[in-house]
Amino acid sequence: MRTVEDPFMIEIFVAPGGDDSGPGTRERPFATPGRARDAARAAAGEVLVQFRGGTYPLAEPLELTAADSGRDGHRIVYQSFGYGTPGQEEVVLSGGRGVTVREESGGVWTAVVGGLEPRQLHVAGRRAERASIDALPGAAAMTETGYTTDSPGPLGWRSPGDVEFVHRGVYPWTEARCGVAAVAAEDGTTVVTMAQPAFGRALDLYNSTWQGMTTRGPGLPTRIENDATFLTRPGTFVVERPAPGAHVLRYLPRPGERPEDVVVPALETLLRITGARDVSLRGLTFADATWTRPSGPEGFLHYHGSGFYEGGPIFTVSLGEGVGSVSVPAESVTIPACVVLDDVSGVTVEGCRFTRLGATGLGVSGGADVTVRGCDFDTLSAGALTVTRGARDVLVEDNWIHHVGLDYPGSPGVAVQGTTRCTVSRNHVAETPHCGIVAGPGRGTRILGNVTTGTMSVLADGGGVYLSGPQGESHEDGAVIRGNVITDTRTPYNFGLYCDYGAAWVTVEDNVVARADTTAILHVSPPLEHLVYRGNVWDADPMGADAPPPGVTYEGNTTLTDEAELLAATEAVRSRAGLLTPRPGLPAEPPALWSTNGPNG
Repeated sequence: MRTVEDPFMIEIFVAPGGDDSGPGTRERPFATPGRARDAARAAAGEVLVQFRGGTYPLAEPLELTAADSGRDGHRIVYQSFGYGTPGQEEVVLSGGRGVTVREESGGVWTAVVGGLEPRQLHVAGRRAERASIDALPGAAAMTETGYTTDSPGPLGWRSPGDVEFVHRGVYPWTEARCGVAAVAAEDGTTVVTMAQPAFGRALDLYNSTWQGMTTRGPGLPTRIENDATFLTRPGTFVVERPAPGAHVLRYLPRPGERPEDVVVPALETLLRITGARDVSLRGLTFADATWTRPSGPEGFLHYHGSGFYEGGPIFTVSLGEGVGSVSVPAESVTIPACVVLDDVSGVTVEGCRFTRLGATGLGVSGGADVTVRGCDFDTLSAGALTVTRGARDVLVEDNWIHHVGLDYPGSPGVAVQGTTRCTVSRNHVAETPHCGIVAGPGRGTRILGNVTTGTMSVLADGGGVYLSGPQGESHEDGAVIRGNVITDTRTPYNFGLYCDYGAAWVTVEDNVVARADTTAILHVSPPLEHLVYRGNVWDADPMGADAPPPGVTYEGNTTLTDEAELLAATEAVRSRAGLLTPRPGLPAEPPALWSTNGPNG
């Protein structure tokens, strides 16, 4: 239907109560996003797909290809009805399923979920946690195939083949997950056999020396998850797999919760756009997706940032003479995203929300000219956004990112790797378990005017902003980190603004760093090259600032330990940093430097 306001624009309507056999008009909308996509594909000119308010359960991922591109200079826009007005309607594209719940003795709810094996669960939109215990009981030791303990406790686990060991801090920046294969009693000892190949790979991967101390393998678990005997705290769940296609969810509800509010994530991908151009997404919420790979025999062997190890060569990197070494995978794989933009061009994602997702929120892989602006990312198992595989001219701007990395805490809020001219600007990243913003090797990366608060809350050896590797061939095409405000970098052993691991051709200027364990570090291995620190304001001297290495220029920086002086000196930078668009609950004034809880309190 062409609009009166713009006779060259075609409007297509879709609503939860619609009919896919209808014409897709305002009066007779389609019912499903897929049908609306097909109609948009067949239309010519400017196309606006209007989603009326409600939840759209997706039976399968919504796929857009090159055939769904805008044509002849026109765009195809998918948006919530009333987008950008006070009457904007809430639209949710959901990969979740409602389930039939019954109550067992002890108040536990159960549901047969078929072949689903959710690693996340939400009840009335509120996240539930996997049931867990803190450690392997008794006097435990690691072996070549798993663990032994003098405690009979594991023999009482109801479904040992579904139990998962969590290894936090294998390296300070790493958290791994390995499944259990079996538990048995042997000669008065409890033997826990771990699933392969995950455990064998973990023995190969996690090896280090540090000042004369040597470690091998993942060590003892720091948490053990997913057995019905662990269901002692309301708001926790487990999933048992007694037979293929007959999996059982068990949940201990919180007071006041209703069985009909249980949503089990079923899809891993909600939307994939491949090879399309000139497409916009506006005002849509993407929710209730999972990622099941870590539940399999390969587990989840995290290495760094958004990367994990799935086999292949491993080599040893020296941390410096007399310091130590660490094992590093030759290649790592990026945690997948629940919304994927693959080799697209001219695509804009604006005003959308990504929430209740079991992996990364949004992934941009390859392609060019992508904008992610004004979006909210929260309650994510991994990071908010990854940009990888040679993507060019990507702008990440004005996004509010918080409470991410909930299951895979090494995940940063924003991660860019192998990109050209990627700009991360005016975002607010808060409450992350490791780094806020990470940039790996690339060319022309710009990290400008962001605010990070409450980062590094779980793991160590990272920062609010972290950059590593070569960034170009000169300062003209190198990286620039400018005008960022980095506060409350929490765990011990962190560096608020962290250039690491052979970073080269980087300009770090006019940033503000306060309340970090260490504001920055100038001596790393491999060493920094062609790196300039200029005009930054800190509340403590960076490590090595008294004797910068040959590859570092350190000039015109200021250290102010008095709170009032620091606030006065940084007001101009703070006023230009952070979100462009106000969000509910976030102050509009320049970010303070001395809050310990981030903008939400």
